[in-house]
Amino acid sequence: MSTDAIPEDGTPLERASLIDYPSAFPIKVMGAQAEGFEAAVVEVARRFDPAFDPATIERRPSKAGNYLGLTLTVTATSRGQLDELYRALSSHPMVKVVL
Repeated sequence: MSTDAIPEDGTPLERASLIDYPSAFPIKVMGAQAEGFEAAVVEVARRFDPAFDPATIERRPSKAGNYLGLTLTVTATSRGQLDELYRALSSHPMVKVVL
């Protein structure tokens, strides 16, 4: 039986999470190398993980220096928290890509 099957009573099965919560969860964020980009990303991360430490950010500038890749490691507490964090980062005007 696949995980998408619906039991005879009609209630959908809940999928098991592949992540144990809470856990350290890396998120990659890319945007233009611009004043305020990193601070904006940190502000969003702290909304979802108040204990997030900006000193743990890994930075990778592009070869030409036009873009900056940031790897943030947040404490994930639920699937909902991660979904909302991805939405908030993806919709930020300074962010180009979230992985």
